[in-house]
Amino acid sequence: SLAIGLVCAAVGLWLFWRSHADLGRNWSPQLELRQTHRLISSGIYARIRHPMYAAIFALTAAQTLLPNNWIAGPAGLVTFTVLYVIRIGPEEDMMRDRFGAEWVAYAAGTRRLFPFPKPRSSE
Repeated sequence: SLAIGLVCAAVGLWLFWRSHADLGRNWSPQLELRQTHRLISSGIYARIRHPMYAAIFALTAAQTLLPNNWIAGPAGLVTFTVLYVIRIGPEEDMMRDRFGAEWVAYAAGTRRLFPFPKPRSSE
């Protein structure tokens, strides 16, 4: 579990860095869209709609696998999963409202968290 935890941590750190780099000035800690925001669909966003969330899932999975504490380890993963479930719907609704058909086409061609398997056109 140590090796898997270290891989999860490395993937999570890289994915978090890559998603911030690809977002540039479009990144915001709040769930908001500013007037200057545009839909980012290049870089890691060409493969995953929500790479920051995927990064946090990888990091909380690492937290679960690395410490020798079966309460503290999974606590972050459980907490983030609840927050993700609450937030993802409103976030995608906000993107659809702002970017319309561009968002719908983008969402149809990408998965939320993992780049595989390739989405079907009806998804």
